[in-house]
Amino acid sequence: MYAIIKSGGKQYKVKKGDVIDVELLNGEQDGRIEFGEVLFYSDGASQHVGSPLLEGITVAGELVGESKGPKVQSVKYKRSHHQYRKFGHRQRYSRIKITEVGEKSKKHHEHAKN
Repeated sequence: MYAIIKSGGKQYKVKKGDVIDVELLNGEQDGRIEFGEVLFYSDGASQHVGSPLLEGITVAGELVGESKGPKVQSVKYKRSHHQYRKFGHRQRYSRIKITEVGEKSKKHHEHAKN
């Protein structure tokens, strides 16, 4: 059982128990995060493809912490003035542990309406 979700303009293939790094999300440490943009879902026996999104499928996770990507360095150089500027960037990511992949239960759905 797995799903393909969209977060931060990128797509991720996830299943229960996976730990993924997505672009920095606002949330508290050890908070629950629910991904609303589910593009594809497979339960082993059948596949469901969204056009573009699926309704009734939930992917939830908990925020484990933050991580940093590799340092990217670059240089701007002006040869006529013999000057250069070196700069770098290091992207920050939210680390998410997927806790739930599947269809929304009717109990959960009815509770959310009330």
